[in-house]
Amino acid sequence: MTAAVFNHEGPWTEEEYLALGETQQRVELFDGSLHVTPAPTPRHQRISRRLGNILEAAAEAAGLELLEAVNVRLRPGRIPIPDLVVTNPIDLDELTIEATDVRLVCEIISPSNASTDKVLKMHYYAAAGIEWYLLVEQVTGAMRLYRRQGGHFVEKATTKRGEALELTEPVRATIRPEDLVP
Repeated sequence: MTAAVFNHEGPWTEEEYLALGETQQRVELFDGSLHVTPAPTPRHQRISRRLGNILEAAAEAAGLELLEAVNVRLRPGRIPIPDLVVTNPIDLDELTIEATDVRLVCEIISPSNASTDKVLKMHYYAAAGIEWYLLVEQVTGAMRLYRRQGGHFVEKATTKRGEALELTEPVRATIRPEDLVP
């Protein structure tokens, strides 16, 4: 994988990106450039699994899917890999999920990568028409829920320890920071 990334000439096409196949690193495509990050920390993965458990039951009850770390095509040549997504029913064998099928996207903020989740991806997800965006802080479990308004996201709820986030759309779920973070 490393050799393929560094021996490539010029911008990456979506076809070249998808031809990489599964990798140890999280490799995302942003307008011809690859964004490569190492595997998430155990803390990150614990939060993802626990949040996924909560959202999966809620998604199934609503006739939706909960998926972890999948390719989401926001537009041709722009494919991030969110931590969690709630989608409409989709073909589970496709390489990418279209943004139009994504109902909620969740990112667990990594300290080394916070600006990507808080700025770049937030902008890209809103521009692609994704309605809901949930950000989770790794250390505290604090959550910020955003809803798309026009071409950007507006904060709808902030939750910290001792509080609960009550989701009513696109799924119904109660999430407490204490349930996510040790």
